[in-house]
Amino acid sequence: MNEQEILVQRRHFIGGVATTVAAAGLGAMMAPAPKADAAEVTKATEFNRWLDGIKGKYKQVYDMSTPNGGMGLVWSWVFQLTGAPAYGVTEKDIGVVVVLRHYAIPIALQDSQWEKYPLGEFFSINDPATGRPATRNIYHNLKPGEFFPEAALEKQIARGVKVAACSMAMLVYSGFIAKKTGGNAEEIRKDWMANVVPGVDIVPSGVLALNGAQGRGCAYVAAG
Repeated sequence: MNEQEILVQRRHFIGGVATTVAAAGLGAMMAPAPKADAAEVTKATEFNRWLDGIKGKYKQVYDMSTPNGGMGLVWSWVFQLTGAPAYGVTEKDIGVVVVLRHYAIPIALQDSQWEKYPLGEFFSINDPATGRPATRNIYHNLKPGEFFPEAALEKQIARGVKVAACSMAMLVYSGFIAKKTGGNAEEIRKDWMANVVPGVDIVPSGVLALNGAQGRGCAYVAAG
């Protein structure tokens, strides 16, 4: 995907957010939040509990707004590999968060969703084995010789990497997919929400996850 295509998709995403919010009557989501006292700010919400799960002394968050060839996953693996010996600590002291948002949202979904919906075609992700639009998640459950085995999504999760998927991106892009396929946007969104890769956590938005992770001491890395 070239720079012009990325700019076009960003415009579509912004327009999609506005349309979806208006259609769903979600104007309240955009309204200023009421002021809260200090006790309320630290309330144990589901999102705050997710943030509490970010462990480690040396922490980094990777912002994957596009697939970028899976480099966010590769850099996550490199940070774990080199961080522990470089700092003279164990791997449990290395904390990693990967945020899948915007155009990288299909990476969070299982193969069934890539096959059921034209995700490879829509998101311009080709299967290296065929050279054609992918009908499977090419960053998960890899076959020998594909991508970068140690950086595969399931292996990252198994090592303790916290992976967040943007709920807002699912909301908007399910609408685009529905328009393309003639399906029902809400049914597609629910299908996606129910079929994320095991270990991937759905957060209210990717940008919120980035803010929260940095607030918990994670250094920011643009990864897509």
